[in-house]
Amino acid sequence: MPPSFDQQVIRRTMRTGVTGHNREKAEQGYVLYTPLGGPGRTLLIDMAGETVHEWTHDRRPGLYGDLLPNGNLLYGAKIRDETWDIFAMWKAFKGGEIREVAPDGTVVWRHADPMHHHDQRRTDAGTTLYLSLEKVPDELEKRIHGGHPPPDGKGMYADMIVEVDAAGAEIWRWRAIEHLDPELERLSDSEPRWEWTHGNTVAPLGDDRVVFSMRATSTIGIIDKASDKVVWRYRVPQMGGQHDPRPLPNGNLLVYDNGTQRRWMGVLPHSRVFEIDPRTDGIVWEYTDTPPFNFYSQQISGAVRLPGGNTLICEGARGRLFQVTPEGETVWEFINPVFGETVMGFDVNMVFRAFFYTREELPFL
Repeated sequence: MPPSFDQQVIRRTMRTGVTGHNREKAEQGYVLYTPLGGPGRTLLIDMAGETVHEWTHDRRPGLYGDLLPNGNLLYGAKIRDETWDIFAMWKAFKGGEIREVAPDGTVVWRHADPMHHHDQRRTDAGTTLYLSLEKVPDELEKRIHGGHPPPDGKGMYADMIVEVDAAGAEIWRWRAIEHLDPELERLSDSEPRWEWTHGNTVAPLGDDRVVFSMRATSTIGIIDKASDKVVWRYRVPQMGGQHDPRPLPNGNLLVYDNGTQRRWMGVLPHSRVFEIDPRTDGIVWEYTDTPPFNFYSQQISGAVRLPGGNTLICEGARGRLFQVTPEGETVWEFINPVFGETVMGFDVNMVFRAFFYTREELPFL
């Protein structure tokens, strides 16, 4: 059934497609994104906003796909199974299966885990890292501070990071309930106690380390896989649901800071993107808008540093993808024109993450 007239407010009022392009200052290439609404499509567009390649999936996104060096797509698929209703919001970000999909749509590899959610990454060694979930023991749940009781009272869950080899065999598992301190990892007051951590990112680093992001506790960190210890931790409650701490070649991390707990003039939340040096905790670059509340996504989102120094930002809740210079000038902007219904019944053009590729990185074109 198509959305009602009232549900189509955003469709009627939002301008979509490419809304601006400074060809002299914007880095030229291709952008890949997966609309969250609808049955499952991953689109590769050029700088004019035209689709040059498309993957169609038989499962909704759970929550995105990005390209591997061989040109295949690593895609999180949303599988409806026995875990579908373990708590009210779970189905919104649940995955359940990780797929490697060739440009012609052939699924060449898959790994199933009913508790997989949000993120999956292929490492240089050919293994796959992803986020999973498990129940928090009752005694530990009592020691976890903050949050508010969820309406269904089904208990609390916490993240695991899992690594599997090409055959799907597990070779490493890290459990938040074993390695995080409930005295340090306090839930934001606005977070329901369905989850302790709500991980949304896991990414491989050099020296056998892994970076993670946990929305519910406003924490990003780095794990040493040999010891399972969190060797670096950055927690600022005002980040309020940050996403996508992305490793940069210089050793820094590029972070989408959603800012749900930050208030401009004590009233209005707003987002920012910042680059942090984990060696000093210094913020070495930042993007904000003027006024700050013009740029805000209360959930999802991410950012990618481009080869020439510009940054591609995904303001996910609005389906807005835009490129800024190091000085913060917007030089390309695209609003996702693909609307569709999510598993929550919302008609949206949301995008979880977006990626930039040069022509040389796209062997199938």
